[in-house]
Amino acid sequence: MNTPLSNGFEYDPPLAPWLTILHVDDDILVLAKQYGLLCVAGKPAEHGDCLESRARAEYTNARIVHRLDRETSGVVIMAMNPKAHRHLGLQFERRKIRKRYVARVWGRMKDDRGIVDQPLSCDWPNRPKQMIDLENGRPAQTEWEVLAREENATRLLLSPLTGRSHQLRVHMLSLGHPILGDGFYATGPALAAAKRLQLHAESLTLHHPSDGTLRTFTEPCPF
Repeated sequence: MNTPLSNGFEYDPPLAPWLTILHVDDDILVLAKQYGLLCVAGKPAEHGDCLESRARAEYTNARIVHRLDRETSGVVIMAMNPKAHRHLGLQFERRKIRKRYVARVWGRMKDDRGIVDQPLSCDWPNRPKQMIDLENGRPAQTEWEVLAREENATRLLLSPLTGRSHQLRVHMLSLGHPILGDGFYATGPALAAAKRLQLHAESLTLHHPSDGTLRTFTEPCPF
């Protein structure tokens, strides 16, 4: 049964595939999260079905390290022990982990690449929405590059240099090119142009907690 989330969206988590495992070893569990599934459980009991709970049903030691929005699909890594959790947490904190996203945005981008450097803070009256806040916002930077231009949209490769909430969505909006199907920040034709948020975490590169080797995990974009 569909259940409402606090932001007004109904929660109807996808049932198949139940869990997509990209890699597993003694230290890390790498998963592909599908669109519409929460990374961690919400407060109501009916929001308990999430990526973490599904993973822990199979791997009891698995712990979430980072999150993707419910509407975003793609690569998520979990730690399999406390030492690996600390190691990965420090990598995220020190910006050692590289993330690459694919997005389709409204309109045709004029330039081929660029960087958005705009600080972000919570838009408290409209939370969980975020906003650009030049006075009190936390630093946020996103590199972008055009992959292809469509009639009324542009496919982009996005590389966030920081990890703020809704960073990619707000930064693309600030350029005048909201992500297609974004129920928070897109309106009119940009919202109607896609049935889901056109944002996918395509790859994640990290230093493996066991020996420090650089590893990249990839999940092809579904749109």
